[in-house]
Amino acid sequence: MASSNFVHLHLHTDYSLLDGACDVPKVMERAAELKMPAVAVTDHGNLFAAVKFYDEALNRGVKPIIGCETYVASTNRFDRSPDSDRPNHLVLLCENERGYSNLVKLASAAYVEGYYYKPRIDKDLLARHADGLIGLSACLRGEVAQALSAERYETARQSAYDLRDIFGKGNFYLEIQDQGIAQERKINPQLVRLARETGIPLVATNDCHYLSQTDSRAQEVLMCIQTGKTLSDPAHMKFPTDQFYFKSYEEMAAVFGEIPEALERTLEIAERANVHLEKKQNVFPHFEVPAGETLESFFERVTREGFALRREKLERLRGEGRLRHGLEEYEERLTREIELIKQMRYAGYFLIVWDFIRFARESCIPVGPGRGSAAGSLVSYSLHITDIDPLQSGLFFERFLNPERISFPDIDIDFCMRRRGEVINYVTEKYGRENVSQIITFGTMGAKAVLRDAGRVLDMPFAEVDRIAKLVPNVLNIKLAEALKQSPEFGQLRDKEPRVRELVEIALRLEGLARHASTHAAGVVISPTPLQEVVPLYKSSRDEITTQYSMEDLEKIGLLKMDFLGLGTLTVSTGPGPFRAA
Repeated sequence: MASSNFVHLHLHTDYSLLDGACDVPKVMERAAELKMPAVAVTDHGNLFAAVKFYDEALNRGVKPIIGCETYVASTNRFDRSPDSDRPNHLVLLCENERGYSNLVKLASAAYVEGYYYKPRIDKDLLARHADGLIGLSACLRGEVAQALSAERYETARQSAYDLRDIFGKGNFYLEIQDQGIAQERKINPQLVRLARETGIPLVATNDCHYLSQTDSRAQEVLMCIQTGKTLSDPAHMKFPTDQFYFKSYEEMAAVFGEIPEALERTLEIAERANVHLEKKQNVFPHFEVPAGETLESFFERVTREGFALRREKLERLRGEGRLRHGLEEYEERLTREIELIKQMRYAGYFLIVWDFIRFARESCIPVGPGRGSAAGSLVSYSLHITDIDPLQSGLFFERFLNPERISFPDIDIDFCMRRRGEVINYVTEKYGRENVSQIITFGTMGAKAVLRDAGRVLDMPFAEVDRIAKLVPNVLNIKLAEALKQSPEFGQLRDKEPRVRELVEIALRLEGLARHASTHAAGVVISPTPLQEVVPLYKSSRDEITTQYSMEDLEKIGLLKMDFLGLGTLTVSTGPGPFRAA
């Protein structure tokens, strides 16, 4: 029988950031190879990987199911008592756009309101945002499974009924797993009995944390890297078996052959899950214009007024014989740019940028002269967004904005490093704190770093690991596979030394995986509606609120992001007084 008879509904990518080692593109390769029609992502407590997972699935002809393995507080999400740090697990899958919207709200609240060691929701919040979601009772850490493990069958029954009532009949499933753990085999007959007595259907899953069975040791090393442990430490985290991988239908049928309906229901759920992450429309925040003006008319007015101020310099250059183009060429190009910007409906974007740069200049915050393709825009020059005359410098507007390549204009702006925050605060206050956020970014395991990290976990001497890592050529973003080709000494050492071979094999499996989350140095997203309506939010250990989606993912779903770059060369301290431009 083909693997099209089964779909994985419980899977952790590397964006679970502790114990998940499933690389998203490789997951999709494997799903396509097994002819699985769909696959779900259920990272621990977050939606970090959702957009990337969605795109990779579609590119491989696999249906993406967006989900999350949430942490549900035993009391409520605001409880910070010592006994409240062991929440129950619960898998949520999006059935439709309403479910996705609700999952975004739940994932945001888990961090912003409920974080206590882990991002937590509670049943009250879940009940208010359960529409469009399908619930699975999760692993041994689920509420139902924990009650069965404690031999409290009636408590488990009541928990199952409570969860069914929250999701609605037909939207909650009892999840049954068998990764070879004795406790699973103890409670599985009770789960079958519970399903029979309550009418709540069973669904079989494998708790996927890595792609193949041979990845189990690499995943164990990953957990040691994330927790600062070594394999020799008896207290290091490890999974009890090597069965937490992306199994085929045949492998799942070998485990659950006596309850084939539990496997078939994975297809039933997959058929129900239909979420489309389409690009947002009307993504610019509301910009207030004077009475009697439209965005387009006000944009054209301030642009032409700004050009009039620039004209004085142009006429001086003409008088000195140094102006490379006639003023009529400036007028023609300015009109052409204005009309194209209005046609592409980007007038609001330029007004937003013009406004916060005007604030910075009026507040004596040093602003850079402009960088990148934006310097090719005469409109940007006229609005004092840039200080580079594109005609005099021979720069082309089409590199910046082109109707044949529909994409947001991208203006990167440099500010004084120490006062950049004032500009972000201005934008936040103007458009609403709930509509503006900084952006998350993820550190990944590069070639040299993963060798050093894995070597530490394997208890290899620092000097030896350092010597091995230095054999990787100093080439930007080089991959280990390429390093082995480029560095004969590295390849020979790998082939000759079994310990080095093990290190390299583990490093190859972990290379490129997400290591940690942090705040992007420059990116800010601005939305016309509260961000929690459209994108999940994350709270860092420093209590900074950022999006759960990276800059690239925000662009894919069409949200407006801007780069507020802090540049040290714009910041020169003159002692205790104000800062001035260098």
